[in-house]
Amino acid sequence: MASNDPTDNGGLFIGRRPGTAPLRFRGTPVAGDGLRQRADIALAAALLVFETLLLVTLWGPQPAAWLWTGSHVFHETGSVTAGIVVTFLGMFLTIFTSIALAMRLDRAWILVRRSAGHEQRKGVLERIFVVSVVVAGSAFLVWFTIHAGAAIDAPRGGH
Repeated sequence: MASNDPTDNGGLFIGRRPGTAPLRFRGTPVAGDGLRQRADIALAAALLVFETLLLVTLWGPQPAAWLWTGSHVFHETGSVTAGIVVTFLGMFLTIFTSIALAMRLDRAWILVRRSAGHEQRKGVLERIFVVSVVVAGSAFLVWFTIHAGAAIDAPRGGH
């Protein structure tokens, strides 16, 4: 057995850090009666919808709201720096809070799915995040190239 005593290994911890072992589920989940199972399925669906909506807000509504807030700070103070600082600090705060909340919702979704009788071991947070990035990025690309007029204008007039 390897020792994790820092005096034995020169201060380096060899092996896994305490508290980082993989999750071990008790076994195959047992499905409840019909009413309980339907209630768990409905709760799992509601958690999934809320988690999806929360992650979608990362790519539009949250940054737009902080840009709006920062513009009002600039208007009131006359300081561009104050507006930028408020905008970025607010974005970081709400984005990290949203991701932390989404992680908790994902863990709750796993537990509710297991209580509904499904063999659920992994969450869907990563898949929802990737799909939301692709959808938001595609929508931004379409908006930027078509609506915002990012295309290069041809020269006008005669030479």
